[in-house]
Amino acid sequence: MKRFFAITAAFLLASTVAAEPAGLFATKRPVTWGMIFALLFLMLGPIKLLGPFVALTKDCDGAFRFRLATRAFLFSIGAVTIAAGLGKRILDNFATPVLVLQIVAGLILFLVALQAVMQQYATSRPFERNEPPTLALAFSPLAFPTIVTPYGIAAVTILVTLAHTPEISLIVAGAVYFILFIDWLAMLAAHVIVRWLGPLLQLLGVVLGVIQVALGLQLMLNAVSGLIAQGAFTAGGN
Repeated sequence: MKRFFAITAAFLLASTVAAEPAGLFATKRPVTWGMIFALLFLMLGPIKLLGPFVALTKDCDGAFRFRLATRAFLFSIGAVTIAAGLGKRILDNFATPVLVLQIVAGLILFLVALQAVMQQYATSRPFERNEPPTLALAFSPLAFPTIVTPYGIAAVTILVTLAHTPEISLIVAGAVYFILFIDWLAMLAAHVIVRWLGPLLQLLGVVLGVIQVALGLQLMLNAVSGLIAQGAFTAGGN
C-alpha cells in the first residue's frame, strides 16, 4: 500500500520537476512532460477503476483478484497499443493538421470531464454484480472500457501523432504503460484503498474532473489561437 503511493508520488513529482520549457510536440504553445503525464493519468489512471473493481470482486479470494487484475492489465496493454497504432495510421493518411488534432483532443477531454463533473449532482445506482465473476471480466468491462477508456485511446493516439520524433513517441508509450502498471497495482490494493480512502477518492475525483474541464478548454483555445495566427479563418487562409 505504502509502496504504491510512494511510486505514484515519486513519478508525479519527477514528471513535474522535469518539465522543460521547450515544446515537446509541434504545437503553438509548449507541451511539457508534466502536462502529458497529467493528461494521461487523468484519462487512464486508477481513480475511475477502483470502485468497479471492488464491486466486481466482492467476496472473491485474493488469488482470483490477482489473476483478474493481471489479465486486465495485459489486455489493457494490448488494447491501447493496437488502437493507438491504428488511429495514428488513419490520422496520418488523412494528413490532419496538428492544431486541428489539438482541438479534437481538447474537445474530447472537455466533454468527458464535464460529464463526469455533472454526474456528481445526479443520483445514480452503484455498480452491481448480477452473476458470479469470471476471468472473462478482465477484458470487458475492466480492460475496456474501464481502464482503457475511449477518450483515453483518443488522447494517446493524438499525442503519438503530434510527436515530431520517434523518441518522443516511445516516451509517450512508456508513460502510458507505466500508468497501466499503476492501475494494476491499484487493483491489487483496491479493497484496502476504497475501505480507508473512499470519501477522499470521491473528493479527488471531483477535483480532477474540474482540472480536466479547464485543461480541455486550454487546449482548444491555444489551438484556435494558433489557427488564427496562421490566417486559417481569413479569406486567403488554408
